[in-house]
Amino acid sequence: MNGPKDSDNGYKLVVDGIAKSYKRGKERVPVLDELSLNVRAGEFVTLIGPSGSGKSTLFRLIGGVEKPDGGRVLIDGGDVTGKSGLISYMPQQAALFPWLSVAGNIASALVTAGASKQEAKALAAEWLDRIGLGAFEAEYPHVLSGGMQQRVSFLRALLMKRDLMCLDEPFAALDALTRADMQKWLLELWEADRRSVLFITHSIEEALLLSDRIYVLSAAPARVVREIAVPFARPRRGDVWTDPAFISLKQEVLALLEGRR
Repeated sequence: MNGPKDSDNGYKLVVDGIAKSYKRGKERVPVLDELSLNVRAGEFVTLIGPSGSGKSTLFRLIGGVEKPDGGRVLIDGGDVTGKSGLISYMPQQAALFPWLSVAGNIASALVTAGASKQEAKALAAEWLDRIGLGAFEAEYPHVLSGGMQQRVSFLRALLMKRDLMCLDEPFAALDALTRADMQKWLLELWEADRRSVLFITHSIEEALLLSDRIYVLSAAPARVVREIAVPFARPRRGDVWTDPAFISLKQEVLALLEGRR
């Protein structure tokens, strides 16, 4: 276990010895091997590991969409294993309703979270202006670029008013320039909001740029190989990737992923 099991220590999320396997044919294939990790209140934590190492499965367990074979999930010290509706979630692909306008997509999420229709409409317009998409509020998602769609999808998750956000490789499908722009944009919004975030990526640079801590996972069945504290001050410098410490940490994480340490 990597951290205490109650809320007195400031942990928003504690994943305590989670195990999960799936039946394939006549055999059960283990995916998560008594995995333990934590996220403090207001902290940005990233999971990085090989493809197929169970990172998305872990998100489904945290979100209560599936139940683990063993272990438990705690939010604010309470056991929420198997309970849904307690986190904001953003998947790899923008999860927008194609039959709703951009503003309608935002408003629908707010109504689901308990806002009145009038309040949801006003908040949608306000936030779309704040993220530079006010001119597109009446458009439908297919009109937007990939980066714009991801901004709207992230905004839906942000406005759900859950203290814990789980972001599953939200920028993986974007080109390099759009991805860099989205990383900067995400950091700016997160700095202003400071919600607890658990983030999945395959990019070592992205993990180092965004995170307070990084959990490096093994291949499936996944376990924590190492927990790394990212030493760079916030707000992050635009040229932090040129820092010798950044380069050294990148090499360390790469070695862990390749099984050389």
